[in-house]
Amino acid sequence: MSISTNDLKNGMALNLPEGLMTVVEFQHVKPGKGGAFVRTKLKNYRTGAVIDKTFRADEKVRHAMIDKREMQYLYREGSDYVFMDNESYEQVHVAPDALGEAVKYLKEGDSAVLPTYEGQILGVDLPAAVELRVAETEPGIQGDRVSGARKAAMLETGLVVQVPLFVETGERIKVDTRTGEYLTRA
Repeated sequence: MSISTNDLKNGMALNLPEGLMTVVEFQHVKPGKGGAFVRTKLKNYRTGAVIDKTFRADEKVRHAMIDKREMQYLYREGSDYVFMDNESYEQVHVAPDALGEAVKYLKEGDSAVLPTYEGQILGVDLPAAVELRVAETEPGIQGDRVSGARKAAMLETGLVVQVPLFVETGERIKVDTRTGEYLTRA
């Protein structure tokens, strides 16, 4: 389906020669002389790379309809991750490269939104923060309370984050999925 560049909106998905893109921002420009144009900032759906692209006003571009489905992560089978559609109960096998960094934050039973385009899974939309259990960390030393001091902690998914000295093995913590940083105890 084609749409005019005059009808672009933030968050809209486009299928361009550069790949599947999301409109981050756009601006209509009408110079004193010459034709009007639309200046855009586009984010690649798969890689996350942001590019600047200029279109002529009223240029036709392909609109991409992205279907976002809430699914539950069930288990790993070989190298694939198996998700279940919460509506149809259909199971879907997803390759790790389609999920990218999100695999560090997924544990069995978690729900996540999987955007799909033409039957192909594009990635995972995670919540801003997830709760994970600390699988292994060094014990905090009594009296060692240097302000801002951190230690490494391995979480149940294999992710290693820097946590404050008072966090112990077995505790649940919240981790920011955008930065991979410790937020607070859960």
